[in-house]
Amino acid sequence: MGCGSLPNGYAIYTCIYCHNYLYVPFTCKSRFCCSCGTRYTLDRADTIARKSINCPHRHITFTIHKDLWPLFQKDRSLLNLLFCAVSSTILSWFYNQNHKESFTPGFISTLHTFGRDLKWNPHIHVLITEGAAGNFTPWKKFNFFPYTMLRNRFQTILLSLLEKHLGKNNFKSLKNHIYKTSKNGFYVHAPKIKAHDIKSTVKYVTFCYDRHEDNKRIEETIHAYEFIKRLIIHIYDKFIYMLKPHVAKFRKHLRNWKCRIELYFHYDPLKCSCGHTFHFYYIVKKSYDTS
Repeated sequence: MGCGSLPNGYAIYTCIYCHNYLYVPFTCKSRFCCSCGTRYTLDRADTIARKSINCPHRHITFTIHKDLWPLFQKDRSLLNLLFCAVSSTILSWFYNQNHKESFTPGFISTLHTFGRDLKWNPHIHVLITEGAAGNFTPWKKFNFFPYTMLRNRFQTILLSLLEKHLGKNNFKSLKNHIYKTSKNGFYVHAPKIKAHDIKSTVKYVTFCYDRHEDNKRIEETIHAYEFIKRLIIHIYDKFIYMLKPHVAKFRKHLRNWKCRIELYFHYDPLKCSCGHTFHFYYIVKKSYDTS
């Protein structure tokens, strides 16, 4: 709430010609701040774009049985098993397409801990290339992802990992219950992405939930700005790349607060009214009330 307020500290700039002063308050740097969070969203989009291959991508959502939710909420170290299960599911399927080639796709996994009504519901979102590199083939397109395979394989792998971690006797009853009630595997959604621009894709978040009134599954896509606002209650313990090196370096330079203001608001915040430029003078740290 105090982001950008002077009591939290500020930098002072001065104009050596007219001796005017400029006070620049520090921001909170929190990812849950509507202002600072936007910056992290833009930086994240740039970072992913620099690492992503310039090709069509697919957005896949891996969800789990609701009776598993309490396990992950009680012991959050188990959340890493979700990543392991998703990775094994994807890589094993690509490997089975041709063992000699051992095709490897590029994919980025992100954990979301919310679901219906933003309540606890851990699941994984994956941004994956519609193609993969093999041992002998530089690149092969894969634009079909079998839902049945993804559902069943993800369920089997995750339950096996949980059983190994929790102990066979401790997990046997719950495991059998889930297999009986989820005969078609866990829910997996893999719609095609129309936009090929990775930066455009990662700025939006797609999630689904079962509506209380009629139990109908609803899918909603919102901009990351709006998504950040909904996150506050969930604070918890040789390819052609999308961006060329010189472009990535330039965009990194634009992360400077002065450059961001010039880019989005079209004015130089360090330009003095006399026409000259403010220069950094000194920093005033956050003040603490000792009374």
